[in-house]
Amino acid sequence: MWLSVFLLVAIVSLAPFTVLAQQTNIAGTVTDADTGETLIGVNIVVRGKVIGTITDNNGRFSLRVNQEPPLTLIFSMVGFASQEVAITESNVSNLRISLQEQTMLGQEVVVSASRVEESILQSPVTIEKMDILAIRETPADNYYKGIANLKGVDVTTSSINFQIINARGFNSTGNTRFVQLTDGMDTQAPALNFPIGNLNGPSELDVESVEFIPGASSALYGPNAFNGILLVNSKNPFEYQGLSAFYQQGVNHINGRPGEPQSPQPMYQGSIRYAHAFNNKFAFKVNGSFMRAEDWYGTDRTDLNRAAQGDLPFNPGANAVHVFGDEVSNNIGLLRNVAGVQQAAQGMGLGGYLSSIPDQVVSRTGYEERHLVDYGAENYKLNAALHYRVTDRAELSYTFNYGAGTSVYTGAQRYSLSNFEISQHKLELKGDNFFVRGYTTIENSGDSYIADLTGVAINDRWRNNSDWFGQYTLGYMGALQQQQVAPGSMGTPQQQANAHEFARGIADQGRFLPGTPEFEAAKADVQGNVIPQGSLFNDQSRMYMAEGQYDFKNEIDFMDLQVGASYRVYDLRSNGTIFADVEGNDITIEEYGAFAQASKRVLDDRLKLTGSIRYDKNENFDGQFSPRISGVWTQGNSNVRLSYQTGFRMPTTQAQHIDLNVVSARLIGGLPFYRDKYNVFENAYTIESVNNYAAAVGAGASPISPEATGQLVQIESLPDLRPEQVQSFEIGYKSLLASNRLMVDFAYYYNIYNDFITQTSVRRAPGQVFPGALPNTDEGAINAVNAPTLLTPITIPGQENTFQTYTNIVDREVRAHGAALGLTYNLPSNYTLSGNYNFNRLITDLGAGFLNDFNTPEHKTNISFGNRKVYNNLGFNVTYRYQTGFRWESTFAQGDVPEIHNFDAQLSYKVPNLKSIVKLGGSNIFNNRYIQNFGGPTIGAIYYVSITFDELLN
Repeated sequence: MWLSVFLLVAIVSLAPFTVLAQQTNIAGTVTDADTGETLIGVNIVVRGKVIGTITDNNGRFSLRVNQEPPLTLIFSMVGFASQEVAITESNVSNLRISLQEQTMLGQEVVVSASRVEESILQSPVTIEKMDILAIRETPADNYYKGIANLKGVDVTTSSINFQIINARGFNSTGNTRFVQLTDGMDTQAPALNFPIGNLNGPSELDVESVEFIPGASSALYGPNAFNGILLVNSKNPFEYQGLSAFYQQGVNHINGRPGEPQSPQPMYQGSIRYAHAFNNKFAFKVNGSFMRAEDWYGTDRTDLNRAAQGDLPFNPGANAVHVFGDEVSNNIGLLRNVAGVQQAAQGMGLGGYLSSIPDQVVSRTGYEERHLVDYGAENYKLNAALHYRVTDRAELSYTFNYGAGTSVYTGAQRYSLSNFEISQHKLELKGDNFFVRGYTTIENSGDSYIADLTGVAINDRWRNNSDWFGQYTLGYMGALQQQQVAPGSMGTPQQQANAHEFARGIADQGRFLPGTPEFEAAKADVQGNVIPQGSLFNDQSRMYMAEGQYDFKNEIDFMDLQVGASYRVYDLRSNGTIFADVEGNDITIEEYGAFAQASKRVLDDRLKLTGSIRYDKNENFDGQFSPRISGVWTQGNSNVRLSYQTGFRMPTTQAQHIDLNVVSARLIGGLPFYRDKYNVFENAYTIESVNNYAAAVGAGASPISPEATGQLVQIESLPDLRPEQVQSFEIGYKSLLASNRLMVDFAYYYNIYNDFITQTSVRRAPGQVFPGALPNTDEGAINAVNAPTLLTPITIPGQENTFQTYTNIVDREVRAHGAALGLTYNLPSNYTLSGNYNFNRLITDLGAGFLNDFNTPEHKTNISFGNRKVYNNLGFNVTYRYQTGFRWESTFAQGDVPEIHNFDAQLSYKVPNLKSIVKLGGSNIFNNRYIQNFGGPTIGAIYYVSITFDELLN
């Protein structure tokens, strides 16, 4: 409401100036200085105002300004040097402007680093930018994947249409440490708190630029701008008019491996954009896009429960990465004392073999991911905007972004995001020195479901766990008898292995097999029922945001001063399928913040000093101050920068309120309410000590022996959840050398994290366990009842014994550091050679029991070579990427990611008569199969051909 009132007052107060001001009329033509040809789509703006226009198909323009002379026009176009022209007469009818084509190094203007326009060379922090030409020339199959070539960027792929961006360590498939803004709107999904890639963002037809800042940015952008920020800026319909269209035909899954498609799969991608302005007063644009592809498959059979194998030739308790249903496991030794098993064994003449049942963890037979996940990746997007210039100094706009489709996301489990929807609505009033905007993000989970839980539930629909493990155990004893193992004897490892194979065959008789009507019916039933009865999400969470900023450049001239404020509300609506937001327990989270920034040039304008401070408050935590101070020394084209930045991240909506059974554990929020609700510390033991206990049993120790129970470590509390802070020290150098043909950009950072947010797990026993107690004591007798229950997680909702929760590392600082070097050299004849090297290292050992989720290669490099006009209308670009192998740890899986070598390439040809560009290219052209995160899909080559039509193409 207050936002609407503000906009109304602003419009009314600004409107009279339109009527009273004297007018200046300018008309003319813009040409290419080298060829003399007229230029289409040149952007012409009045300095200090929002008003402007573009040249038409004949290179002509006309502009009426509600201001008497003098005034300054700025002519700009990507690929040409900008030009400023002073207008001193009230009527100029034949202005002729010639723009010089050039390959710009270091001439870009950026906004994100300081929230005001400034030269990229003099930015106080490290910043990278992709302009329209870089977006057009990327060899990747879409511009968003091309962001991976920027210095300092780490990209993680969950799906062929879902990429997650990060910087400077602590990467994840759901990166809550990084903020992405599209036209000022935070693109995070409200229930997830991390950016959703480009699933509802603009197509490359509508992207004007991408700005990327690695490192802490909370001082200006607030919570969670912790590892960095990405700004995607779309095209203003006043400045980019006309019709444009794009279509791409591609293919993937070349030379498929076992478990993958055995023939190449087609890919389709297309978009269309139309924008038009009326009398430089009203403008609109509309974009529509689609993509369809067979997604990358998850085929990793690595066993996550290898410690349970013991000396057997295979693991009866295996839990493979991309097999679901095998997460359900049990120590069959516990069944020795189950009355039903005892009675059945006696009736079958197997009573003597009850003591031959080993303390062996056994898992249920699972289903491969490809039988459970919807791999038909789709993405449909609609973006529209209406712009109205209230006066020459203020522009009002409404923006709508909508995305829908099917994808795959790897979190604590593998989630099949089927027929999801996410939409954003924004209302904004913007001037040369201010903006105020309000927007909302609305998500709908559609038919999205948990793949892991689907496999578990299908098994349970066929045969419940008690019956299955009972039949398995009886089959095991029968196999020992058939092999003439003496009753009471364990048998040799081979005899045990034979018994396990036989037992699984007995227990799995009649099991629903993929492709059968019974399997498909059970899968449909599971996916059609919401959690916990099925695996379906039912989430319609929302986020509401209002923010504003004012620049005092028209009131203060001795320094630059900006102030801003924001207010955000999360409205969680998962209906109990993610959070505890069941009927009668509505959950909302409110946050607010404000910042001020001042800068001044001293010492003959060679030194620019900037300082800023921000305060943010979340209703569940104490307020946070985030200061930043920086200095940039400029000497000619050389710039040295030094900065001290702070950042913080609020615990996410899930870190605060999640309440979800993920089969292997129940995930619970870190707020005290959830720890008390489940009484998680009663007879609880650290998961690390439980794993050590299971390993001892797997190695042959009795589960009640002192050497086994002595591994257990009781846990009685965890630190209260709170925001995490980072202090970042950065030094950088950016310069133009070799007659401005070589640009050098170097940065080194050192980060110190306090109250590091992490996750840890505990497992509860039904009663007290006495670590190290002797079996023949009273304490040992209690251990015989309680200790073996710790060997396996109980997965039944409401009866879980394993809890994973969010907490902070409060007893020490966590430190990391890194460096990046970028070089760009303009060779003769328009060739460009560029490359960057990135180094990141975690200095601190997080310690046992916590996820070491730095998840970043220590060394990474990108090299690009290209020429957009190598011969007449022919251009090309080739990119090579390399990164070292590294350790990946997440709540879903932990393992090693091998090193990656990748080549992308594209060849483009401009067809002037058709105002089109044809591009032939490929990503990972040598089809080197790789993963970007452990537990993620295996990625191969993509080959494509595309055509782009632009009515304003020169």
